[in-house]
Amino acid sequence: MDGSFEACWEAARWLRAQLREPPRVALVCGSGLGALAEELTEPIAIDYRDIPHFPRSTVQGHAGRLVVGRLGSAPCAVLQGRFHLYEGNAPSQVVIPVRTMALLGVHTLVLTNAAGSLRPELGPGHLLVIRDHIDLPGLAGRSPLVGPNDERFGTRFPSMTDAYDPALRRLALALAPKELRARSGVYVGVGGPSYETPAECRYLRRAGAHAVGMSTVSEAAAARHLGLRVLGLSLITNSAPADSDDEDDEGGDVTAGGAGPGAGHEEVLAAAQEGARHLRALLAALAPRLDEPGRHAPLRDVIAAAAAGGVTSSSSG
Repeated sequence: MDGSFEACWEAARWLRAQLREPPRVALVCGSGLGALAEELTEPIAIDYRDIPHFPRSTVQGHAGRLVVGRLGSAPCAVLQGRFHLYEGNAPSQVVIPVRTMALLGVHTLVLTNAAGSLRPELGPGHLLVIRDHIDLPGLAGRSPLVGPNDERFGTRFPSMTDAYDPALRRLALALAPKELRARSGVYVGVGGPSYETPAECRYLRRAGAHAVGMSTVSEAAAARHLGLRVLGLSLITNSAPADSDDEDDEGGDVTAGGAGPGAGHEEVLAAAQEGARHLRALLAALAPRLDEPGRHAPLRDVIAAAAAGGVTSSSSG
């Protein structure tokens, strides 16, 4: 399994044959947020294991299903679960769903995640609307864009300025239910799977991040390479770590990966499920505004060629 154009194209072609209509908006669900698929009407559910070249989702809270239906008036795909680097996936495998959705005709991607707070004012149940990110695996060379560039996906050096669509971000902030106390900020993606130490939390906070998680950044990079519009939403599930450098202040810090000392993935899932109903309300309000064209022009050509019965055969660069 890899994230090559040919593999993603085969997955998209297989899916196209299963669906009544191709999606134009895709939503990736983070840990505990898979219930967002319940907002879809006329849903068709497909297990990841049945889709050619899709990896298996192994993490608790990730159902490993693609559900396609309508979110408001928009044909929408909800991915109940994602793939992570810490599961042993190569970066190109992590983004197979994003590339496949783009080849199906998706032009807008909504990335959700359950994240740990790095700021005292950002508490459990709050929503961070991502305005920018720090991709630590990518900065270390573990980006899905590393390797020969396939121009059918996008250009060699994609710009990440305004990686998260400013108009969609403003809209999400305006429509968010008051219970979410939504604010914009910077998300930092780490490799995992261990939760962050207090010292790591201090380091990330001083780098300018507001929340930390183990996903999203690779998908956002691949999506922008493809020319998709991206909206990033982090549901905060964990208490902010204390801001203390005192080595003798035992217990003074709380890791961003848990709701307190000893907390872990089950607590994250519980907090995510509690906040998911407010996030569902936000997505239902956003739905009529998400289905606006924004696809990468060369990718439109590829999709048009597929509709005519063929696929472009340009080689990788």
